[in-house]
Amino acid sequence: MAGALQRLLNSAWLVSFVSPRLGLASSPFYYSSHSHSLTSTLRFHSLYPKRLPKLFAMEGSKGDSGKDLPLGLDAETEEEYALQSKLLQEFTSISNIDKAWTFKSGSGINSQAMVLVSQPNLLANKRRKFILSTEISKESTTSVNFRWAPFPVEMTGVSAIVPSPSGAKLFVVRNSENESPCQIEIWSSSQLEKEYHVPQSVHGSIYTDGWFEGISWNSEETLIAYAAEEPSPTKPTFNKLGYKKGGSSDKDYDSWKGLGEWEEDWGETYAGKRQPALFVININSGEVQAVKGIEKSVSVGQVVWAPSISGSDQYLVFVGWSSDKRKLGIKYCYNRPCALYAIKAPFYETKTNKDDHKDSLTEDVPAVKLTQSISSSFFPRFSPDGKSLVFLSARSSVDSGAHSATESLHRIEWPTDGNLSSSLKIVDVIPVIMSAEDGCFPGLYCSSFLSNSWLSDGCTIILTSIWGSSQVLLSANVLSAEVSRISPTDSSFSWNLLALDGDNVVAVSSSPVDVPQIKYGHLTVNETKNATWDWLDVSSPIVKCPEKVKSLLSNQQFDIMKIPVKDVSDSLTDGARRPFEAIFVSSKTRINDSCDPLIVMLHGGPHSTSLTSFSKSMAFLSSIGFNLLIVNYRGSLGFGEEALQSLPGKIGTQDVNDVLTAIDHVIDLGKADPSKITVLGGSHGGFLTTHLIGQAPEKFAAAAARNPVCNLALMVGTSDIPDWCFVETYGSEGLNYFTEAPSAEHLIAFQMKSPIFHISKVKTPTLFLLGAKDLRVPISTGLQYARALKEKGVDVKTIVFPNDVHGIERPQSDFESFLNIGVWFKKYCK
Repeated sequence: MAGALQRLLNSAWLVSFVSPRLGLASSPFYYSSHSHSLTSTLRFHSLYPKRLPKLFAMEGSKGDSGKDLPLGLDAETEEEYALQSKLLQEFTSISNIDKAWTFKSGSGINSQAMVLVSQPNLLANKRRKFILSTEISKESTTSVNFRWAPFPVEMTGVSAIVPSPSGAKLFVVRNSENESPCQIEIWSSSQLEKEYHVPQSVHGSIYTDGWFEGISWNSEETLIAYAAEEPSPTKPTFNKLGYKKGGSSDKDYDSWKGLGEWEEDWGETYAGKRQPALFVININSGEVQAVKGIEKSVSVGQVVWAPSISGSDQYLVFVGWSSDKRKLGIKYCYNRPCALYAIKAPFYETKTNKDDHKDSLTEDVPAVKLTQSISSSFFPRFSPDGKSLVFLSARSSVDSGAHSATESLHRIEWPTDGNLSSSLKIVDVIPVIMSAEDGCFPGLYCSSFLSNSWLSDGCTIILTSIWGSSQVLLSANVLSAEVSRISPTDSSFSWNLLALDGDNVVAVSSSPVDVPQIKYGHLTVNETKNATWDWLDVSSPIVKCPEKVKSLLSNQQFDIMKIPVKDVSDSLTDGARRPFEAIFVSSKTRINDSCDPLIVMLHGGPHSTSLTSFSKSMAFLSSIGFNLLIVNYRGSLGFGEEALQSLPGKIGTQDVNDVLTAIDHVIDLGKADPSKITVLGGSHGGFLTTHLIGQAPEKFAAAAARNPVCNLALMVGTSDIPDWCFVETYGSEGLNYFTEAPSAEHLIAFQMKSPIFHISKVKTPTLFLLGAKDLRVPISTGLQYARALKEKGVDVKTIVFPNDVHGIERPQSDFESFLNIGVWFKKYCK
């Protein structure tokens, strides 16, 4: 029944009636909401009237001038709030393309696909998830036609969906938000085939986070392996006589349960989640078995089935993270050591060892560590013929302590006799690139890996990777080690891989001024027998934006600037001497030859990158009259390992100087007015923001910081990544200094590296946006800095989001955050 799932989803408008239990409800797609016309040559700031009637400023109000204003607003600010919030809602309504799957149709000529789309739901403060299905018809080498279903289908309450390899079945996960059972569903083309409720005594929620997450079908499509929270531990029970031996049932009303010993978790975004363990479900019987033989200190994830070998045991391959002492924060931290393991899968018994299997049912056969010789290995993928196991490594991060760094690609020849050992040879396919010439491959920087990323030759994989300030698509031959850029080399847009359709590629392309568009790539051979990739535009109803937004974006442009390094010292490596980059977003038209106010935007990390991809929040800020200078200072990903490793030990100086150099560069080019410069950053970008207003107090008209690192001496004792403070302060030597009990000397060094060291010079009006549940940069560091500024008379506004973590990503919080940033910067850049 290959392609049966697509026939179901291509009739999505029927699904909500035929199959209400799936929770799929047809929903309007909002691609034509809030449409307004606007002359394309106007920018939003030209729409601002000098005065707005109260009736327009507050829709639905009677304009009662005596009414109380919201805390922190005056009458003028309230009008700005009303005007900007209407536009921000227009941007917020734009959908995101998250994932896609392709399947061969029954005819074998065309193929079918389903695309997972998400959209913020501000009223519910959640993200809506949709599935939109399509049939792909390759009409010629220069034409492809996507026939979309008439309506999307909302995935209500669904945590994850994973189609089977043939496309005949669909695995659906519904994790509960309390201690209720985890719900697992198996769907066929027309109905719900199986539904199982797995109690907390078996396991908790299934991990669907993109890191520990690993949901894998076996080749027979009868078993599914996945990572889920360990079963709930037994808690001490008390009654009127005191401690009760043997515990009690949940329905025992004469007793109550204590908390028991506190358990470590993996920090930011994993607070309260139990350790991930490995499970397999038989989809025919509903039986769930925990995989035995894995050490208790190992957290598991990213599981895949090893190739079946006749007469041999069936194995699972997974990634394991060991945590003997403490679980340090793992979100965005690739410097946590990890390894590939192989373990015998439950439910399997071979003909040759059936009797032995019966005798050893009670024995736990320990997992085999496959990657003893390398400190990091993750995203395991088997080649189509089962002969090679390919994986990524972040050993540069682990060995240096940097939370993210240049990655490498490796291969293991999988034993055809089924005899596994920890001494399998690891072949280096793509090494860590230290420094690259202009235009050359800078190294691997992959944040995700498709479950099926192989071309039909069986040795070429397609990857997404960062290349300078853009994200590109790469092909890598795991046998010859040849790496090629397959997204257009003459494009500054960023590309994201969605799925493979045979030997063709479905991807998304966007820029700071262009909303995401689906692209279809195919390989062609020209007259000189050179293979090239051609890309076709795909007409899609998914990313439709309001006419006002479309008009505003059409009047904007962007450019990637090369910024020469100032004051190059002899001690710098070649990679650290090379120019860094900044993305400059500006209007195509100037009014009276004057420069629009400038927002300097700074990414966090510090080892991450601001990409030339579409960002709704950045597009909103540029549409209300600001130019954007988005700086990828040295230490960012995508520029080679030497440039990245030049920053640890020099934070607060090298990165600050790079940003000031970039600002001076655009001023010298006549693209910025020195009196109208603002600065915005989050996390380490907030560290830079608060450093800049202290080290260059006359430079900025206003500043905004989201969960900023303001005091390392305070952060080191409260963060889920205290090792980050040591490494970024001391460089790789910080790994040797790291301790849970910093010395007075360490604390002084942290203080001197921190923005709070320069606070006496700050005079810039500053907006603080803080998540109260942030474990990465706890709220105390931002509050301390904000209170200190207030104490010295600086204009400060602080907004605390009580239920947000480090990213401040909940829809309402994200909306209010950037609305306040826009209003704050407008206030000080008149």
